[in-house]
Amino acid sequence: MSMKTESTSILRAGAAVALAFGIAGCGPGQEATSYEGPEVKTTFQTSQGWRPTLDIRADGVMVYSVTGNPPDSDGAGDGFEDKVKSWRDRGYVVQYMTGIAWGSYQDYFTGKWDGRRHMDEGQVDAQGDTIWHGPLVPYIVPTENYLRYIKEEHVRRVIDNGITELFFEEPEFWAKSGYSDAFKAEWKKFYGFDWRPQHETPENTYLSNKLKYRMYYRAIDEVCTYAKEYGRSKGLDVRCYVATHSLLNYSQWQIVSPEASLASLPCVDGYIAQVWTGTSRQRNFYNGVEKERTFETAYLEYGCMESMTAPTGRKMYCLTDPIEDGDKDWLDYKLNYQRTFTAKLLYPGVANYEVMPWPERIYEGLYRVSLDSDERTTIPRHYSTQVQLMTNALNRMPLSDNKVSGTQGITVLMANSLMFQGFPEHQGCEDPRMSNFYGQTLPLIKAGIPVRTAHLENLGFKESLAQTRVLILSYSNMKPMEAKPHKYIADWVKKGGILVYTGRDDDPFQTVCEWWNRKGNSFAAPSDHLFKLMGIPEGAAEGTYAYGKGTVCVLRHDPREYVLTEGGADEYVDKIAELYPGTVEFKNHFYLERGMFDIAAVLDESVSGEPLRIEGRLIDVYDNTLPVCSVKELSPGQQCLLIDVNRVEDPSVPRVLAAAAREYDEKVTDNSYSFVCKSPVRTTNVARILLPVRPRSVKIAGEEVFDESEWDEFTHTYRITHENNPDGVTVEFEW
Repeated sequence: MSMKTESTSILRAGAAVALAFGIAGCGPGQEATSYEGPEVKTTFQTSQGWRPTLDIRADGVMVYSVTGNPPDSDGAGDGFEDKVKSWRDRGYVVQYMTGIAWGSYQDYFTGKWDGRRHMDEGQVDAQGDTIWHGPLVPYIVPTENYLRYIKEEHVRRVIDNGITELFFEEPEFWAKSGYSDAFKAEWKKFYGFDWRPQHETPENTYLSNKLKYRMYYRAIDEVCTYAKEYGRSKGLDVRCYVATHSLLNYSQWQIVSPEASLASLPCVDGYIAQVWTGTSRQRNFYNGVEKERTFETAYLEYGCMESMTAPTGRKMYCLTDPIEDGDKDWLDYKLNYQRTFTAKLLYPGVANYEVMPWPERIYEGLYRVSLDSDERTTIPRHYSTQVQLMTNALNRMPLSDNKVSGTQGITVLMANSLMFQGFPEHQGCEDPRMSNFYGQTLPLIKAGIPVRTAHLENLGFKESLAQTRVLILSYSNMKPMEAKPHKYIADWVKKGGILVYTGRDDDPFQTVCEWWNRKGNSFAAPSDHLFKLMGIPEGAAEGTYAYGKGTVCVLRHDPREYVLTEGGADEYVDKIAELYPGTVEFKNHFYLERGMFDIAAVLDESVSGEPLRIEGRLIDVYDNTLPVCSVKELSPGQQCLLIDVNRVEDPSVPRVLAAAAREYDEKVTDNSYSFVCKSPVRTTNVARILLPVRPRSVKIAGEEVFDESEWDEFTHTYRITHENNPDGVTVEFEW
């Protein structure tokens, strides 16, 4: 994960890009290769070697690049093997991460690698300026030569060090780029006619962004395929992942990336969902009000990623960050961390996590003590304790078949082409703050409906719509890149599905040079092709139509109209409720049980201002003191992560339920329980330990510390507090 920075300098980009454009269609590809290495549930990324302030005790660590991370590396590349060894010596499974569209590749750009400078391979905007990620780090046009460098100088070295899990981060092409000589050459090669400036017409914009998307698809395919083949030559099963922002965020930030299409590649084993405060606090509209809605946006972002991978069986890690790139204060970081953290836990089919990026900046960086002060400090003890409580909760978080409370089976369709229409803005294409997407989703979320998303690119997987009862589609802000998804939608409706199509179909992108209006097709809009498959008139008027056992409801409003004005969503939500085959539950909260955990969020701007009341024998994980209670009340805008001791499996067995350190070497006898706990230095451990009876002795590091007041009879837990040590602190109980 990186901060999206850009600066400009007038440089011409001119290297050729050799591009293979075969893209997997709308359906399953080959299965990813088998893997026999250690499984990693939790991991994090760092450009540093092990040191006691960074020992956060996840299962794995992604050592970043053989040359470090651009903000803190000069690209010299020294010490990679030493960094790998330092983490392995501390018991971590070492993985690898590097940027694919940018990185500390100064040896490539300055000519040290092959004797020729490559500064002209950066992405270039309309003014002829290179788009920079950092000093001497341009965003890259993925040329054949550049990909050869990545394979030979990075992938080989990593696999030669016995690392078998590789993460390629952020395959990104800025929408405002596309003016380099290399890009122009690939345009001619792919489209068969000369390059056209994207700012001149909507069609040029669409074609330009479609090409950018395909170029990084090809880059990921080539590099990951090479990694697997090279690994096999060394007798290793290599797994490759793509760390990427959500489709929603890239569309908002006007970046183009392959996204869902990668899930069908046999060389891609999964993703990291790069969602954090910085992506989720992007402002959006609802009920005519523009503001940050961090929880709701994060919920949709994680949903974009979950729906992208779940039908394919690929593995996904969810990321959160206890801080963010923006210069805020510690309280802002804490509140938004809880919002994004809660959102990701509401996807019970995902239980792998990148627990944080860059612990060096979290535990060692200086940030504001308050928004109205310039004073800066390292992470406060109470917050580092909370971060570690939440991190260790992820180590225990189970998969679950439970569902988030509320009406199930309402799905909104997405497509990669959401990234194609945002920049530059053309007349008739106005879409403030991605309101055509949020108009379909936010009104349902605010009504307490756990709406899901599905991707046009994945409809060939039968699981994509298996749980869907009402499917919502609009081509106001995206277009289908091929005809095949329409067949899947039509077949689904014919079998009894309910489709709601909402859009005026009058934006200029409806008439771009695409499959629905060429090679024998002459549809005025892509929706007309779908309607024809279902026996509905082209340009269908607003109304309800039957097809087979199913129903199609056409609404002739662009979805942005539902959120840009006060009360604009009422008719839309009422229509969904009318069509839904059953009773729709309207409420102001989401609630989920995952094993012993309760996860909940209460929404503001919702159907009521009532608090949510949760009862049980509860431990509050979002409070660094780990208080216990029988009732937890949440007001609108609040979230919680609780442990309900009533749902602990076999409560007669002593165990750590919550801790700001990770326990090792557990030993249980008839009258004792002991373990060693480890966590970063200069942090405080607070833990609650479930015991069969009140202890008579509690020792920490050999010192008797029993305190009657720390025993809670209601939950049968004892709370300990002590300073952390990455070398371990021994804790012993006797009763």
